[in-house]
Order: sequence, then C-alpha cells, then structure tokens
Amino acid sequence: MQIRDLPFPDPGVPDARSGPRFLWWLFRNQLGGQLRSLAWGLLHFASVSALPFCVGLAIQAVVDRSGTRLALAGGIMVLCCVGNAIGDTFLHRTAVTNWITAAARVQQLLARKTALLGSALTRRVAAGEVVAVSTGDVEKIGWFVEAVSRFTAAALTIVLVCVALVVYEPALGIVVILGLPVLALAVLPLLPRATRRADVQREKAGRATELASDTVAGLRVLRGIGGEELFLDRYRSASQEVRHAAVRSARMWSLISAIQVLLPGLLLVVVVWHGVHLAREGRIGVGELVTVYSSVMILTYPLRHFEEIAMAYSFSRPSAKRAARVLALERATDTTGSRPAEVPAGDLYDPTTGLLAPEGRLTAVVCGDPDAAGRLAERLGGHPSEGGTSALLGGVPLDELPLKSARTAVLVQDKDPVLLSGTLRELLDVPASGAVDAEDALAAAQCADVLAALSQGSLGADDPMDARITERGRSLSGGQRQRLALARSLITDPEALVLDEPTSAVDSHTEARIAEGVRSLRAGRTTVVFTSSPLLLDHADRIVFLHDGEVAAIGAHRDLLHSEPRYRAVVTRETDQETAAHRNGPTAGDEATKTRVPALGDGVLGDDEVLHRLEEIEETA
Repeated sequence: MQIRDLPFPDPGVPDARSGPRFLWWLFRNQLGGQLRSLAWGLLHFASVSALPFCVGLAIQAVVDRSGTRLALAGGIMVLCCVGNAIGDTFLHRTAVTNWITAAARVQQLLARKTALLGSALTRRVAAGEVVAVSTGDVEKIGWFVEAVSRFTAAALTIVLVCVALVVYEPALGIVVILGLPVLALAVLPLLPRATRRADVQREKAGRATELASDTVAGLRVLRGIGGEELFLDRYRSASQEVRHAAVRSARMWSLISAIQVLLPGLLLVVVVWHGVHLAREGRIGVGELVTVYSSVMILTYPLRHFEEIAMAYSFSRPSAKRAARVLALERATDTTGSRPAEVPAGDLYDPTTGLLAPEGRLTAVVCGDPDAAGRLAERLGGHPSEGGTSALLGGVPLDELPLKSARTAVLVQDKDPVLLSGTLRELLDVPASGAVDAEDALAAAQCADVLAALSQGSLGADDPMDARITERGRSLSGGQRQRLALARSLITDPEALVLDEPTSAVDSHTEARIAEGVRSLRAGRTTVVFTSSPLLLDHADRIVFLHDGEVAAIGAHRDLLHSEPRYRAVVTRETDQETAAHRNGPTAGDEATKTRVPALGDGVLGDDEVLHRLEEIEETA
C-alpha cells in the first residue's frame, strides 16, 4: 500500500482485545511495507557500519605503504557512501509510508465504527475521547508501527558488526560483545516507570481535550450565562496538570537519554585503553585499533533506536489501548442482517411500546420523557443503543436487514442534528431518492431567511448554495441550524422519516409554516414526529400518546385535549396541582383551579372554557 492508494478499500477487522494486540494486528497488516523498510534499513545501517572497516583498512595500507590496498579501501568506501545515501533515502520513504498508512488505517477504522454505532457512540464514549483518539493517538500509533522495522534493522546490524569485530580482532571484539548488551539493556529498569508516567500524561491530556471540546461546543451557552471564565479556569487547571505530568515524563526520558550517551562513552574509553595496551605489545596494528574504535563509535547510532522503540511503545501503548476501547464497541444489533438487501415499505411498528405509524400518514408521538422518546426514535430507525425487540417496517424486522438497507428505509433525525462545515450544496449532497429537490426541501423547512443570512455572511457567493457553513453551523442560530438539518432530511425522501423535536428552537409562526410544508412535501410517505408542540400536533393525521413506555391514547389533537388529562398535561405544560384541579372541578377550593389562560373578566374558567380558549390561541398563532 502506497500513500497515493489511500484510503484502504477495506481497513480490515481489528484485534481490539487490548492495546498490544491491536498494535501487533496493525504490524501484521503492513508486513510488506515493514519488510521493505527492514531491507532499506539494513542497507543503510550496514553501509554506515562498514565505514570504520574502510578507514582502518586505509590507515593500515598507509602504514604498510600498500597503494593497492589503499585504492581498494577507497573503492569500498565509495560503495559504502552510495549505499548509505540510497538506503537512508528509501528507508525514510518507506518509514514515512508505514507511519501514514498505519495512521490512515486507524482513522478509517474509527470512522467506520462511528458510522456503525451512530448516536450510541457518544453515549458510551465521551466525544472528546473520540477526538483525542482520531487525532493525537493515531500519530503515536503510527510512530510505533513504523519504528519497529527500523529498530529491527538496527538490532540486526549491531549483531552483524559484533560478529565481524570478533572475526576481525577477537581481543577487542569480545570486549565490545560483552559491553553492548549492557548498553542495550541498561535502561530496561527505567522503562516501567517511564511508561507509567507517559500513561498518566496521556490520561490527563485526554481529559483536557474532552474539557476543551465540551467547552467549545457549549461556548454560546456559557457566554449567555456568564460561565466562560469558570470553564476557562477549569481548563487552565487541567492544562497545568498536563504540563506537570509532561515534565515528570520528560525527566525520566532525559535520564534514559543520558544513560544512552554515558554508557557508550564508557565503552569507548575501555576499548581505547585496552586497544592501546594491545598495540604497545604489538598484538594489533594501528589500523585495527582505529577500526574497532570507529566501529564502537558508529554503533552508538543504531543503539539510539533502542531508546526510540522504547519511547514509541511507551507513548503508543496507552494510545492503542484507547483506540482498541473505541473499536471494541459493538452495536446492539447485527450489521449484516439475516435477510437480503431490500428496502421494505408499509406500516412502521414498535412492539415494545405498541406504537403504530400507518404507511403514508403523518404520525405525531407525544411522550413526557425525552430520554424514552430518544430511545424509541433509535429503535424505529433500526439501530437501538440497547438490545430488545426490533421495530418492524411493513412487517419486516429492521434488525434483520443489512444496516445500509435499514438506514435507507428509515431515516432518524435526532433532536440535536450536526451540520458539517462546507458549502450548503455539499451539506445537502446526501444519498436521496431523487424525488425531492433541494429547493422544495428548503422551502418546506422555511429556510428563506437562512439562505439570505448565509449569502450575506459569505463573500463572493452569488448563489446561496455556494455559501459557506462554519463548523457545526456555529454562525447560525439554533432555529436556523434545525431548519437546514430538516431540509437535509427531507431531501433524502426515505420510506419512513422519524423527526425528534425538529422545531424546538423555532418561533411559533415559522413552526406553523414548517408543519404545513412537511405535511405537504411528505404526502404519501410515512412520517413520525416526536413533539409536544400544539402547532405540529394540529397538522398530524394521527397522534399517539405514550405514558410509562406504552401507548396510552390514540386520536386527534383536539379530541385528546378533551379526553386525556395526561396528554393535556404534557402538551399544555400543566403542573400536577393544575391537573388535579381539572379532575376535581372548580369547587375544590384550590387556587390551582384558576385558569392558566387569562380570562377577559374576573372569575374562574372551567375545563370547557379553558379548552376553548386554548383552541382560540392555537388558531390565532
């Protein structure tokens, strides 16, 4: 796999049982790139390590006054320099390729998992942690994956050089062989502590990222209540904790680096001291002494990769653990399904609550518990956050369909839809049936003023469709974001559309026009709207009232206002005392029996008069 071939057609199925297993899985899936990196690494390190032999051969040739051997040493040195240049160039190329492809594979896996889990992901993992994994963590994971092959090449080179030194000059080669394992293993006792400090740093950095993400997401609300300074102080505190943890971790790594510098220096001192004594005794020549000394000095370069692989693993292990935790999350239902890919049509039915949304009609669902309404909306879409009986579309259980077919058949727009950055044209470029164009969807969602605002805020955008939308639509009001999201949902034109509080941030006049527009545009299509707004409820063909997780009443809006006190309490926001007062009548002697709707004169309004006045207010709106 080359960088130009990204993204992967299929990133594979990761081994997410633990962080180390996930790193090993990534390594195995890039075996070809790792072998290429290993080959070029061997060429590079072997060429560098052979230079001391060339220098020693040349010095000895000068001492012996041998022009032939001097020319031979020069020719070998040229070959080593060429091999060094070529090996280093392609080692860097393959290493960067391994790094980027590994990071890209992890990002694709995270994106696929996010798409499969949907809204259930943020209920099980903090959004800030997902952001941290998909940004900083993937770089550290890619670093370790690409460093393995370079470390292996360095380790093999050290073994080859040690063997060559023993063959070339046994008296000094044995000293080097005995000293190098000490150099390589001296830092091992410090690695557990360094790893723990790195884990603490990553944990604190992850919490700081989550806090920053939540603060940025709620900045508009924080400013409205004057709470930005409070959260800024919290982030300052979290940032200082990260700084202190990073300093403690850096101290340990600086100690490891110091040891990696000190011990090779001591080995050089020992080799030179012993070699000088051997040269004085005439047991070795000057060229041989220079060769061994230069070889030991050059070996400090590949030895550095022992420190790097330790750092890479220490930093990537917690990152891999976090990534594996996200990738190990599973849907409550199977994504492949047991039925062939099809898009069924018919009534939408939830066996758990008994909710039935007839085909081709606009059904409004009133539920006093917003959390229960959200879970029901997910079940109706075929991707519940918890196990249970599946919803049925046309008698077909949605969890028996492939995920793509289920999402094509039923689209769920939650109460807090997200707008991605880009142009309006890109925002509305979604999979659709083609029966609804963008203009009709925008008109039904009453987006005329939104288009005007986008045009004014985008320089050089003559067509509103080319206007830029900022990240998450932060430059727009809550109502404008809701309407654009609604238009995007209407364009898809699914068999069944489920809308959870689609107009909660819209004023009443616009809400009434949206209700009429959605009803007209979705004529003949199944639409379910979770709402308690009288303006939307009055346009519904059928209203289903849920109480304690079950269907409690079905009917028209005005009929349910008269016949179902619990429905009336949810829709009109009655308190418990007011509901009791309505049951007992105006003779109960409670002040709560007085109407919440102002009367034209003094006195108390009865139930019928209250309902009549509510109807008048709705008609006026």
